[in-house]
Amino acid sequence: MTLNEAESGALVRAVQLAGLGAGTALPNPVVGCVLLSPAGSLVGEGFHHRAGGPHAEVVALSDAGDAALGATAVVTLEPCNHTGRTGPCSRALLAAGVAKVVVAVRDPWPAAAGGVEMLREAGVEVVVISDSHSAAEDVNRVWLTATRLARPFVTFKAGVTIDGRVAAADGTSRWITSPESRADVHRLRSEVDTMMVGVGTVLADDPLLTVRDAEGRPVVRQPLRVVIDSPGRTPAEAKVRNADAETLIATAAEFGNGSRVDVAAVLHELYRRGRRHVLLEGGPRLATAMLDEGLVDEILFYVAPLVLGSGRSVLDGSAVGTLADAHPAQLRAVDRFGPDVRLRYSLQP
Repeated sequence: MTLNEAESGALVRAVQLAGLGAGTALPNPVVGCVLLSPAGSLVGEGFHHRAGGPHAEVVALSDAGDAALGATAVVTLEPCNHTGRTGPCSRALLAAGVAKVVVAVRDPWPAAAGGVEMLREAGVEVVVISDSHSAAEDVNRVWLTATRLARPFVTFKAGVTIDGRVAAADGTSRWITSPESRADVHRLRSEVDTMMVGVGTVLADDPLLTVRDAEGRPVVRQPLRVVIDSPGRTPAEAKVRNADAETLIATAAEFGNGSRVDVAAVLHELYRRGRRHVLLEGGPRLATAMLDEGLVDEILFYVAPLVLGSGRSVLDGSAVGTLADAHPAQLRAVDRFGPDVRLRYSLQP
């Protein structure tokens, strides 16, 4: 479906607005909405800021006031058609007298879907651009993937040397990446609701796995810390067990698959508990196993301008034995942080 110039510009703006809710909207989707007058001028806009707060359409309608009558609403995600902590956005648009609604992506959650049909039945013109509009899909990739797969979106993050090492031969690893990269990692941690490591990382590095601000102080909202620990070796005095944040130690006794943790079962349980975005911070064997099981959706590598030639690799123990079985990935973004380069890849389903 072809949009006019004003609608195309409004969609670009709606995607930008949706991105402002990254992290704070979880476990809800990020959504942006722009209202256009019949002449094509912007009369209102909004985004979904936090779970339990007003949805993007409601914010935009409030911004527009009486100018919403006869307007076109351009939204990144199909207006919801159910009552949860807030009312249905489809009915709010109808009540405000919106004449046309442009939808970038259909809602995959059955409980909320149906807004398009309800609006059409009520006489509102509804245009669905595509079920996979790239920009609107990408900005909301975390929630969309989690909803479609009934497990959290998983981002595998690692700081590596040019030759793919995460530690030197003597075990030293602090600091491979720059202060600028580490600051971005804390920003990334602030946008997820769960962080995950293997017990090997806990035993080797004793990480806190908390989010800190620019001054190094813990922030109020901390992600859940998850340790994949088949035999239950996490020490009682490990930092990850402190009171700074909630922690789940996933053992084979609770999430068992023989003598090993069934990580897929852990992810489905996290989804049931309302978790939608897991930041996988290692170690190499856990990350490799999750890649082999198709449980990683995105890779973020912070590549430092260093070459070690030996030491611990970022991945270890893959079941892949031939090039034909390699995991395909698509480069989505390249960014600079100080002397480092951050590479963002999406894994192919």
